[in-house]
Amino acid sequence: MQEIMGMAERLGQSLARTEEYQALRRAIEASGDDRELAELQSQIMELEKAMQGRLQKGEEPTEEQGTEYESFFSKLQTNASYQRLVSAQANFDKVVSKVNETIHQGIQKGAESRIILT
Repeated sequence: MQEIMGMAERLGQSLARTEEYQALRRAIEASGDDRELAELQSQIMELEKAMQGRLQKGEEPTEEQGTEYESFFSKLQTNASYQRLVSAQANFDKVVSKVNETIHQGIQKGAESRIILT
Protein backbone atom coordinates (compact mmCIF):
# COMPACT_ATOMS: atom_id res chain seq x y z
CA MET A 1 0.00 0.00 0.00
CA GLN A 2 2.89 2.35 0.76
CA GLU A 3 4.15 1.93 -2.80
CA ILE A 4 0.74 2.91 -4.18
CA MET A 5 0.61 5.97 -1.94
CA GLY A 6 4.05 6.98 -3.17
CA MET A 7 2.90 6.64 -6.76
CA ALA A 8 -0.19 8.70 -5.95
CA GLU A 9 1.99 11.44 -4.47
CA ARG A 10 4.23 11.47 -7.54
CA LEU A 11 1.13 11.62 -9.74
CA GLY A 12 -0.12 14.63 -7.78
CA GLN A 13 3.25 16.34 -8.17
CA SER A 14 3.20 15.64 -11.90
CA LEU A 15 -0.32 17.04 -12.23
CA ALA A 16 0.79 20.19 -10.42
CA ARG A 17 3.47 20.70 -13.07
CA THR A 18 1.07 20.50 -16.04
CA GLU A 19 0.36 23.63 -18.05
CA GLU A 20 -3.35 23.17 -17.33
CA TYR A 21 -2.81 23.25 -13.57
CA GLN A 22 -0.46 26.22 -13.81
CA ALA A 23 -3.07 28.08 -15.89
CA LEU A 24 -5.69 27.25 -13.26
CA ARG A 25 -3.47 28.63 -10.48
CA ARG A 26 -2.90 31.83 -12.45
CA ALA A 27 -6.64 32.19 -13.07
CA ILE A 28 -7.40 31.66 -9.37
CA GLU A 29 -4.83 34.27 -8.37
CA ALA A 30 -6.11 36.75 -10.97
CA SER A 31 -9.71 36.23 -9.90
CA GLY A 32 -8.70 36.99 -6.32
CA ASP A 33 -7.48 40.41 -7.47
CA ASP A 34 -10.68 41.23 -9.36
CA ARG A 35 -12.80 43.49 -7.13
CA GLU A 36 -15.81 43.36 -9.43
CA LEU A 37 -15.78 39.58 -9.32
CA ALA A 38 -15.44 39.54 -5.54
CA GLU A 39 -18.36 41.95 -5.19
CA LEU A 40 -20.55 39.90 -7.51
CA GLN A 41 -19.73 36.70 -5.66
CA SER A 42 -20.50 38.38 -2.36
CA GLN A 43 -23.83 39.70 -3.63
CA ILE A 44 -24.79 36.29 -5.01
CA MET A 45 -23.90 34.56 -1.73
CA GLU A 46 -25.89 37.11 0.27
CA LEU A 47 -28.90 36.69 -2.00
CA GLU A 48 -28.62 32.89 -1.89
CA LYS A 49 -28.59 33.03 1.90
CA ALA A 50 -31.75 35.16 1.90
CA MET A 51 -33.45 32.84 -0.57
CA GLN A 52 -32.42 29.78 1.45
CA GLY A 53 -33.88 31.42 4.57
CA ARG A 54 -37.22 31.81 2.83
CA LEU A 55 -37.14 28.20 1.66
CA GLN A 56 -36.42 26.98 5.19
CA LYS A 57 -39.51 28.84 6.36
CA GLY A 58 -41.53 27.05 3.70
CA GLU A 59 -41.78 30.17 1.55
CA GLU A 60 -40.80 30.61 -2.07
CA PRO A 61 -38.16 33.19 -2.98
CA THR A 62 -39.71 36.41 -4.18
CA GLU A 63 -39.90 37.25 -7.85
CA GLU A 64 -37.61 40.20 -7.14
CA GLN A 65 -35.02 37.86 -5.62
CA GLY A 66 -35.21 35.60 -8.67
CA THR A 67 -34.76 38.52 -11.04
CA GLU A 68 -31.90 39.92 -8.97
CA TYR A 69 -30.21 36.52 -8.86
CA GLU A 70 -30.44 36.14 -12.64
CA SER A 71 -28.99 39.63 -13.07
CA PHE A 72 -26.05 38.96 -10.75
CA PHE A 73 -25.37 35.59 -12.34
CA SER A 74 -25.50 37.11 -15.83
CA LYS A 75 -22.95 39.74 -14.79
CA LEU A 76 -20.81 37.02 -13.23
CA GLN A 77 -20.78 34.98 -16.43
CA THR A 78 -19.62 37.98 -18.48
CA ASN A 79 -16.78 38.81 -16.09
CA ALA A 80 -13.45 38.14 -17.85
CA SER A 81 -11.72 36.81 -14.70
CA TYR A 82 -14.60 34.42 -14.07
CA GLN A 83 -14.54 33.22 -17.68
CA ARG A 84 -10.79 32.54 -17.48
CA LEU A 85 -11.28 30.70 -14.20
CA VAL A 86 -14.08 28.51 -15.55
CA SER A 87 -12.12 27.77 -18.72
CA ALA A 88 -8.94 26.91 -16.81
CA GLN A 89 -10.90 24.67 -14.42
CA ALA A 90 -12.56 22.86 -17.33
CA ASN A 91 -9.20 22.28 -19.02
CA PHE A 92 -7.65 20.89 -15.84
CA ASP A 93 -10.73 18.73 -15.22
CA LYS A 94 -10.18 17.19 -18.68
CA VAL A 95 -6.62 16.25 -17.69
CA VAL A 96 -7.80 14.72 -14.41
CA SER A 97 -10.57 12.86 -16.24
CA LYS A 98 -8.03 11.36 -18.66
CA VAL A 99 -5.84 10.34 -15.72
CA ASN A 100 -8.81 8.73 -13.97
CA GLU A 101 -9.74 6.89 -17.15
CA THR A 102 -6.19 5.57 -17.48
CA ILE A 103 -6.19 4.49 -13.82
CA HIS A 104 -9.52 2.70 -14.37
CA GLN A 105 -8.09 0.88 -17.39
CA GLY A 106 -5.10 -0.14 -15.27
CA ILE A 107 -7.42 -1.46 -12.57
CA GLN A 108 -9.32 -3.52 -15.12
CA LYS A 109 -6.08 -5.00 -16.48
CA GLY A 110 -4.85 -5.65 -12.93
CA ALA A 111 -8.10 -7.39 -12.02
CA GLU A 112 -7.65 -9.75 -14.96
CA SER A 113 -4.13 -10.65 -13.86
CA ARG A 114 -3.58 -13.80 -11.83
CA ILE A 115 -0.64 -12.24 -9.99
CA ILE A 116 -1.53 -11.01 -6.50
CA LEU A 117 0.72 -8.35 -4.98
CA THR A 118 1.18 -8.12 -1.24
